[in-house]
Amino acid sequence: MTVVLPDSGHTAERPSWDCRACGRPWPCDAAREGLRGEMDPVALAIYMWVNLEEAVRDLPPGPALELFERFIRWTR
Repeated sequence: MTVVLPDSGHTAERPSWDCRACGRPWPCDAAREGLRGEMDPVALAIYMWVNLEEAVRDLPPGPALELFERFIRWTR
């Protein structure tokens, strides 16, 4: 999936999945706000699911619920 969004600097640094601009876990609050403003809710949920799948490959094993909260729940 290719999504072109304005570059706010609040993008994911891989493989850590921390924000390049503020260092917080991505998507940080600023990234979430920007993504909500640029995408309709369904496209946003799909986009974040794709990111979740990539993060699962990059990050060490951890609680699935934690990643769901971080990447998906806020998109509702």
